[in-house]
Amino acid sequence: MYAIALAQQDGVEPAPIIPHSQGSGGSSVLEIPAGPRQPQAALPAPIPGLAPQVGPELEIPSRQLRAQPGYAQATVTVTDQTGSHITDLTKDDFRLYEDGQQRPIEFFRKDLNAPVSIGILVDTSGSMEPKIPQAKAAIAEFINDLNPRDDVFLFAFSDNPYLLQPFTTDHAAVMSRLALLHAYGRTALYDVILDGLIMVQRGRYDKKALLVVTDGMDTASSSSIDQVVAQARRQGVLVYSIGIGDPNVSTPGIGVVFGPFLLGGSSDDRVDARTLQILSTETGAKTYIIREVGDGELLSQATKSISEELRQQYTLGFTSPDPERGGYRSLKVEVPGRPTLRVRVRKGLTVNHGTETAAAEGGPG
Repeated sequence: MYAIALAQQDGVEPAPIIPHSQGSGGSSVLEIPAGPRQPQAALPAPIPGLAPQVGPELEIPSRQLRAQPGYAQATVTVTDQTGSHITDLTKDDFRLYEDGQQRPIEFFRKDLNAPVSIGILVDTSGSMEPKIPQAKAAIAEFINDLNPRDDVFLFAFSDNPYLLQPFTTDHAAVMSRLALLHAYGRTALYDVILDGLIMVQRGRYDKKALLVVTDGMDTASSSSIDQVVAQARRQGVLVYSIGIGDPNVSTPGIGVVFGPFLLGGSSDDRVDARTLQILSTETGAKTYIIREVGDGELLSQATKSISEELRQQYTLGFTSPDPERGGYRSLKVEVPGRPTLRVRVRKGLTVNHGTETAAAEGGPG
């Protein structure tokens, strides 16, 4: 209730947050015992009409293709060995495999100017107090770097998540809400990511993403990591994260996590790198670990890298056969003509009731 009180004190009423939908996933990972949560209010008012078009018209799959049972989309990131993004590929350069079987690519888009529906989830637990100013500055820079058409919402979270700004293309409105970020309480990391995954379904664009900024371990959620992973699999939303924590090494800096591991440090300053990496690996995104915030330069670097990557990706659409059988299916994308390139894509998709859940909502990012 602290964030709500602050909002009211500033003369601004924060929007209510949405309830969780329960789900289940695979084997238990970092499962937190369930605890009581305050009841959540209904969703905010319907999203207003689209902002005026800026730049080329957005390419989207045809209505007929989107309505086809089993249709799904995936965002693909391609880099060279130095980490530079490759943006000159064509549809014919890619090969897409589902459960090891090649599938035809039925929709192809270079996302150089494709707008994104994106949620920003900011940890405001007590341990973030000295880092809030740097986090505000980095997020402001991130918002400034976005496409003017991007659809953005803002969550703050400590013991509970608070929706400070519902979806809007008015980026100045999101910026103004950053003033409401104040540190207090514990960390409900799983709850806010689950809320963010549900909220982002309301976005107007077929490409969807979350940015999670946190410095802690989950200490207050009623949801489990299994539920979060299951929801991420169903939706295919890109889940980027920036973990601020001390890995107990001598050299400060920024690290991109490539495997699931938990950074060291005390229980108060240890960031949940394993959970963040699981989510980024599942969704084809990336996790950054900031060893020391300092003046905020490293945090700014990470947010800039993410905003740039969103403009240097590809969207591939395909149809999963036998959608009536449902279930989880692995996903792999290759560029066989250029074997030295590195291709990043979500690990798989969950097909339910004859179509992928996220595709039914307009397509995952």
